[in-house]
Amino acid sequence: MLRKLNYLTVDWPLRQELVFPHVRPLIVEIGFGNGDFLLYLAETHPDCNILGFEISSGAMARAEAKIKKRGLDNARPIHTRAETALAHLLEPDTVQAFHINNPDPWFKKKHHRRRLIKRETVDLLTSRLAPGGSLHLATDIRDYAEMAHAAFSQTPGLSNRFETPWVNEIAERIPTKYEIKGYREGRRAHFFCYERNAVPVRHPPVIKELDMPHLFLQSPLDAGEIVERFTAARTAAAGAHIAILNAYANPSRNTAVFEVVVEEPTIEQHTMIALSPRAEAGQYIVKLTAVGHARSTYGMHRAVAAVGEWVAGLDEGGMVLERKLRA
Repeated sequence: MLRKLNYLTVDWPLRQELVFPHVRPLIVEIGFGNGDFLLYLAETHPDCNILGFEISSGAMARAEAKIKKRGLDNARPIHTRAETALAHLLEPDTVQAFHINNPDPWFKKKHHRRRLIKRETVDLLTSRLAPGGSLHLATDIRDYAEMAHAAFSQTPGLSNRFETPWVNEIAERIPTKYEIKGYREGRRAHFFCYERNAVPVRHPPVIKELDMPHLFLQSPLDAGEIVERFTAARTAAAGAHIAILNAYANPSRNTAVFEVVVEEPTIEQHTMIALSPRAEAGQYIVKLTAVGHARSTYGMHRAVAAVGEWVAGLDEGGMVLERKLRA
């Protein structure tokens, strides 16, 4: 039985020896859809390990079933956003090839920031490529192709393997399900292949998990009184956007939990922060719970700080006693 993998449970950075039977050169497909191209990569590159990144739970389940059925030990899907994987899972100079097939074009202008091919993501892709490694993109959207050409051609660390910005056919390529549908509907494919060249590139380090955040406070209020005064709030700090949505009390234990959503440039998390009494009367600890398997990022440290400081400020007798935070 394959252990299901996602960005909340694998190591930061990812350790191949804990995911595959053998450590091998790494190939990555971003957005593998029904998983057929991912399996094709695994079967045609038996000397490599193949990682697939996907945000669709249905696509994950289908890929896992196909990998199990074919008995492949060199292919593993991971439930994650591409930006999260590039920033937290993959180290510089480690990927032999990236394959990106028909990424969502996000047509509406207000959604352009969600596009995968943008300056910061292309820089991360380039950093994670091993020297001589390749970056492959396929799209049947002409506007997206022109945007990708502009981004790739303006990246000093990448060199185009084609004489033209893109080609419309690659003889040895197996078409994806989406491409076949596009051909039938009259859409022409645009294929890119760029190589990591010898030009030095900036290597953003892997963003590792921080120590778990804690805040200690005192307050004359019990958990029930604290929750009665709760109102939803939002705050932002250094790129982290924090929404404190709800609060729930357990009067019998004098505890409370706060539902939070934390959005950072590389990761989004939805979890609970707990307020629990300490042995000393009137003192509490604020910390992350296990709900949602939250990773201890800078944004989560800020969220714990926001909850604890709000509680401490509810009454003139309240105060923060100690912060174990990166905030």
